[in-house]
Amino acid sequence: MPDRKPFVGGNWKMNTNRTTGSDLARGVADGLVHVDGVDVAVFPPFPYLLTVRAILRDRGSTAMLGAQDVYFQGDGAFTGEVSCAMLKDCGVQAVLCGHSERRHTVGERDELVNKKLRAVVEAGLTGVLCVGETLDERTAGHQDIIVSRQVRTGLADIPGAHTERLIIAYEPVWAIGTGNTATPDDAQVMHAMIRGALVRQYGAEIAERVRIIYGGSLKPDIARSIFGQKDVDGGLVGGASLNAADFVSICRASGEASKAKG
Repeated sequence: MPDRKPFVGGNWKMNTNRTTGSDLARGVADGLVHVDGVDVAVFPPFPYLLTVRAILRDRGSTAMLGAQDVYFQGDGAFTGEVSCAMLKDCGVQAVLCGHSERRHTVGERDELVNKKLRAVVEAGLTGVLCVGETLDERTAGHQDIIVSRQVRTGLADIPGAHTERLIIAYEPVWAIGTGNTATPDDAQVMHAMIRGALVRQYGAEIAERVRIIYGGSLKPDIARSIFGQKDVDGGLVGGASLNAADFVSICRASGEASKAKG
């Protein structure tokens, strides 16, 4: 199996304030001292990027700073938006694109997600493309059609040379914030399908190197079994990332599962 170093991201969403976010960042940074073999990123809200960056630096942490969203234009009259250059200036290294809440609450379409992802990887940042089906789509048996379309459209016009800065996050919408989680077998089936879509788009060699991570109510007690699947290369953590001990435990489980897979 290719040597795909696992990646675990903590998406804080619209939670924390300067005090609680600082405490959380310190807890994560200190806890990760005893975790190895995993790339870790935290995605705080925009207003706290610089605060979290300073804490990670002060703690000597290797955790990456991530942003939850971005706009695809470099600058201009786009009130309320944030560019890749601005994020890089704040020390951001990774950016989420197309999170299900952006798609289904804000109304972002595949084409806009693609523009954002292209801007991210062209700026030299790591882009995390989020894909996943709703409960209605899964019940209708359309999950493969929906997710493969999101992958194909999201990666349109992104050359294979840029895939080294690409991560795919499979997040079944029906399992986000609901307490429901895909079984390990469910996760593996969808991750394998996504890798197949990458083979069709880029060929087997590139597809085998791209990390595909799982996001959907990940908790410490089930993380190891999910991460133990052949095509699961880490996770995108929501609610559990707001507890430093839980998040670090999930990161540790990812590293241990990767070593067990060899």
